[in-house]
Amino acid sequence: MLEQLNNIYKKMEPSCQIFFRAPKGAPGKSDAGPAVEDRTKDDITGSENAILCRQCRRIITRHDEGMEFHGAFRHTFANPHGIVFEIGCFRSAAGCTHIGSLSDEFSWFRGFSWRIALCGSCLTHLGWFYVSTTRMSFYGLILDRLVIPP
Repeated sequence: MLEQLNNIYKKMEPSCQIFFRAPKGAPGKSDAGPAVEDRTKDDITGSENAILCRQCRRIITRHDEGMEFHGAFRHTFANPHGIVFEIGCFRSAAGCTHIGSLSDEFSWFRGFSWRIALCGSCLTHLGWFYVSTTRMSFYGLILDRLVIPP
């Protein structure tokens, strides 16, 4: 299964490498440290404000990092394969890591290139990191892959 996922990502971005973490105590688990750097910043505090990865409960961002882009926080798009995503826009997401190089193919936001954004702990695909030619940036995170406080 992991090999199949890795092959899928290699087809999407040939220079991309995917790292998977073995559960603690798993046979063959090395003590060399995590495959992905833990980038959760100390300033993400307050569980009532935290937005979490639905898969592993890592803090991804904060509610007050949400932003409107083109007049809305929520956007619904379909990728070239017909998969529909409802995303929310966030100024930052310190709990995410990125894979692949910037691409402007099939960008949902004109003038922006994107990279895939993953949970920095469990590597679940959480959305995309967008960067414009003027260096404005934001995250488009898949809302049903997050735990968002009311």
